[in-house]
Amino acid sequence: MQPIKAMLFAAGLGTRLKPFTEHHPKALAVVNDKTLLERNIAYLNSFGIHDIVVNVHHFADQVIDFLKRYAHTDTHIAVSHEEDGPYETGGGLAFAAAHFKDVTTPFVVMNVDMLTNLDLVGMIDFHNKINPLATLAVTKRESSRQFLFDDEMRLVGWRNNLTGEIKWSAGEVEDVQPRSFSGIHVIDPAIFGLMPSSGTFSITDVYLQLAANSLVVGYDHSGDIILDVGKPESLIKAAVLFQ
Repeated sequence: MQPIKAMLFAAGLGTRLKPFTEHHPKALAVVNDKTLLERNIAYLNSFGIHDIVVNVHHFADQVIDFLKRYAHTDTHIAVSHEEDGPYETGGGLAFAAAHFKDVTTPFVVMNVDMLTNLDLVGMIDFHNKINPLATLAVTKRESSRQFLFDDEMRLVGWRNNLTGEIKWSAGEVEDVQPRSFSGIHVIDPAIFGLMPSSGTFSITDVYLQLAANSLVVGYDHSGDIILDVGKPESLIKAAVLFQ
């Protein structure tokens, strides 16, 4: 696999992880003596990805200071500092666009508070075979919000399971396949010319809008470990699953 670039979303306020995030960024929450940030940089490294962008906002100085340990390693880390943010996932990606100006191949985006054993090479190979605008890692599991796909795993909508709200890309579709998002994307750099160039907005809304005319697909990796480490109790579970 040719070298590719990645971005870790680490700018969020981490309100679900209070009280830790009252004094620290969620990216520096610790699982078995390793921070979430460290674990996901190592995860990306394990698939040959050593060119990484990390966006920061909440306690940004702590994250920037932590990243200094990579200064003399084979991993190059650029910081996208959202001083007036955070800009959410879509806005965060748009704000970091300058770091991808010379990128011509698909890149990976990942939430820093997700831990998984997903085979990233397999997902990238899948993406390259069908060349969609974006491939979203998803599984069959319960969650408060889910993407909705047609029978060919093309994105057609989104549903909030708590409120019943549904958003469609291009009209209602029957017999949808609901899947929970794993916080990992493989994205064609063409997306930067199709999404807003600035602002505060969710990448979910971008995908839903673009899926009306562009191919956005789900990559079902059900059976893998996937853990959203967004709450204190999930840190305990993570300590059992990830050594």
